[in-house]
Amino acid sequence: MKKIFTAILFILICANVFAQKQIVNYLTTFDEKLIHFGFTLGYNMLDFNVLNYNPIGENPDFVSGNWPGLQINESSIVRSDLETLVPGFTVGIVSSLRMTEDLDLRFLPGMSFGERKLTYNIPVYDINAGLTELRFYSIKSTFLDFPLLVKYKARRINNDRPFVIFGAAFRQDISKTAKEDLVKLNNGGFYAEVGGGWDHYFPFFRFTVEGKFSFGLNNQLNPTPSQNQRLYYSQSIKSLRSNIFTLSFHFE
Repeated sequence: MKKIFTAILFILICANVFAQKQIVNYLTTFDEKLIHFGFTLGYNMLDFNVLNYNPIGENPDFVSGNWPGLQINESSIVRSDLETLVPGFTVGIVSSLRMTEDLDLRFLPGMSFGERKLTYNIPVYDINAGLTELRFYSIKSTFLDFPLLVKYKARRINNDRPFVIFGAAFRQDISKTAKEDLVKLNNGGFYAEVGGGWDHYFPFFRFTVEGKFSFGLNNQLNPTPSQNQRLYYSQSIKSLRSNIFTLSFHFE
């Protein structure tokens, strides 16, 4: 009995010692810096919120016409939608300004590369592809990103700190080519942004995983379509709003 009592006492003492072992907190003064910088790598998915005229004759600028094997008039239903989401890539710079203990103002300029594929309920013909019938129309974009965000941080838990972000961004598409676009887009647009994530503190840097949704505020459809293309592909669309999801990895 005495041996059992001694063993139990020994176990309780060891458990108490391990329970009181302090977790080492790294970069304890990191969040007290007024300004700090870093870089970000990310994964994005570009989306469109498509609103179509139904029928196409609701568009006051629509002019009916006959094309080989196809006639489009005011009562025709021409609908477009996004076929699938295509993964893209984002890279940028992190600059952060401490406003209060829990709030940071963050500016993250960068570049995003992505693609969107528009499908139609009718055959797709692009003069840049000759007489070949296409399954979808590909729109590739290279954005210059200029997001300005407010970061609200919860209290730090050892080496972790959750947060939410919200703000706005301007994006400029610089991926213009000499080709005539089947569906022409405006180059620039404003976005509302919201998201959240988790900071983790390592001995020499802070690593952050962040998910963010960007909701386009402007109609990205250019009102002057290419005259050499079949106009009904763009004239059937009432508005195109760009939406983006970005999963970012920050190193600060």
